[in-house]
Amino acid sequence: MTNIILCGGSGTRLWPISRTLMPKQFVKLFDERSLFQQTVERNKRVCDNQFIVSNAEQYFLAVDQLEEIGIERNRFLLEPIGRNTAPAIALACMALEPEEVVLVTPSDHLIKKEGAYFEAVKKAKELAKEGKLVTFGIEPTYPETGFGYIEADGFDVISFKEKPDLKRAENYLLENEKRKNKNESLKYFWNSGMFCFRADAFLKELQVHSPEIFEYSQKAYESAKTDNGLIRIKHEDMQAIPEESIDYAVMEKSDNVKVVPCDIGWSDLGSFDALYEELPKDENGNTLHENHISVGSKNNLIIGSDRTIATIDIEDMMIVDTGDALLISRKGSSQKVKQIVSELKQIGSQLPTIHLTAHRPWGTYTVLEDTPGYKIKRIVVKPGKRLSLQKHFHRSEHWVVVSGTATVTVGDETKLIRPNESTYIKIGEVHRLANNGKIPVVLIEAQVGEYTGEDDIVRLDDDFKRD
Repeated sequence: MTNIILCGGSGTRLWPISRTLMPKQFVKLFDERSLFQQTVERNKRVCDNQFIVSNAEQYFLAVDQLEEIGIERNRFLLEPIGRNTAPAIALACMALEPEEVVLVTPSDHLIKKEGAYFEAVKKAKELAKEGKLVTFGIEPTYPETGFGYIEADGFDVISFKEKPDLKRAENYLLENEKRKNKNESLKYFWNSGMFCFRADAFLKELQVHSPEIFEYSQKAYESAKTDNGLIRIKHEDMQAIPEESIDYAVMEKSDNVKVVPCDIGWSDLGSFDALYEELPKDENGNTLHENHISVGSKNNLIIGSDRTIATIDIEDMMIVDTGDALLISRKGSSQKVKQIVSELKQIGSQLPTIHLTAHRPWGTYTVLEDTPGYKIKRIVVKPGKRLSLQKHFHRSEHWVVVSGTATVTVGDETKLIRPNESTYIKIGEVHRLANNGKIPVVLIEAQVGEYTGEDDIVRLDDDFKRD
């Protein structure tokens, strides 16, 4: 069985800790492990192989996190743009043997009851081998209006329900409670977004119920570039595929669907309210944070970095501080975070996209100061890595090495720059920074110019095949 891991989402509902280039699946929220890492480690125990479908921008972040948990190689399919789950799963299935059973899982879900989860997967695999398309139904614990529901009779799916209003969600739970009291199987379940089926069974149903998605996905796969287990879909081919979820494209239309009801301690962590429920808390119900000082404050979500957060006589609040953004909200209103992200995008802000510290395939950079006319960064280059050969049209750069030995190319000259030494790159000059040593290179970069945006980069050569 192959685990197809979907990890291309942007996680905007957990902004500002989750951003496009560091979405929630890669943020280390629990026990110094990201949800992506937990997903990989958990499913290794029930799957022979793993196949990761990722946004091209997040590929190297995924590779780094795999290396952290001792996994050096894995199959990847890279999407230049997202087209929702139906095309992503179709492209992955096309790369597998037709009879291969696949377990499709998001990379950003929390599962606390692993024993029950493994039992559910075992049952789903049995049904998948019979040619069924299997989804996992989560026993609901409260009347959630942000999830779709599955109406079921045992393992049989009666219907899929759209996200209900509160009254309807309450009625679903009341019906479940009546059935529990009669020792009958539950009728309504949360739709988990996890699936299990044979690759050929899914593609057959996709071709029947969403032929356009199947056709354009097949064309995209056939013209994709494949290199050492890495499948890159071309931008124009991906863009041509209709955007649709697996639920709308197949599961809600097929008569070959089964559901495995389960109680696995599941959460999609789709809001700060959901995150609050999962984080450890002090005796006053505040989430634990070493830099939080509380006076008379109760039941608050406190997330921060190095700054001290002091609260006085507040209750049921959410305070999320990331250094470059501060979110303050009442608990219960966290679904409105998406509106904040939308407004930031409308004014052209980079805050929905990137943190002060950005991860790149060669290392990281941290913005120390960003003011009109200049920007100061701390750059860390991993051993054996180098930045692209590049130039800028609007800024010059000064580099001062703090530790390690940098190999610097400016124009036709290449030289070594050691700690406390510096170099200067004029506007328009071709240059490159490399680390040929065995320890990280750390340097301070001062950019000076009329425009210091991250898109003022012309790449002439790149080890990581970025545009």
